[in-house]
Amino acid sequence: MSHTASLTATPFITSTTTTDVGSQSFIPPAFQPGFIPAAIGAAFAGGIYAGIIRGVDGSPDQHLVLVEGEGVDLSWSAAGAWAESVGGSLPTRAEQALLFANLKDQFKSDWYWSGTQAGPSHAWGQDFDYGGQNDDHRSYEGRARAVRRLPI
Repeated sequence: MSHTASLTATPFITSTTTTDVGSQSFIPPAFQPGFIPAAIGAAFAGGIYAGIIRGVDGSPDQHLVLVEGEGVDLSWSAAGAWAESVGGSLPTRAEQALLFANLKDQFKSDWYWSGTQAGPSHAWGQDFDYGGQNDDHRSYEGRARAVRRLPI
């Protein structure tokens, strides 16, 4: 009896590791060089695909995925803990600018924490109403969204 394995790529990646399939290793499509995921705004890797964010200081570029859910009335440190609890992290300022440009409709018209500090007692945030970024005291209670980064 002969069995043939058929692999099809889906926009939902559930594993970030290599899987053995028969005598060959299968690398999930999101981790293959040159892979282009679903369209911006489409379901992808357990969230919503936001686009490509450029690497900083020699780091590689990455696919940015907005995680479902939102934290409300959180200080900066509580926002970071919330983001980790849903399997992500707070977006950087650059990532928030990309989220505003590509997925503004996924946010309330309000202010959201970034993971970028602004001195010893402040951190940056993004206003998803008019698009500005400003810093506030880390004890301020604001909204939070989480992101995941997938290497290209």
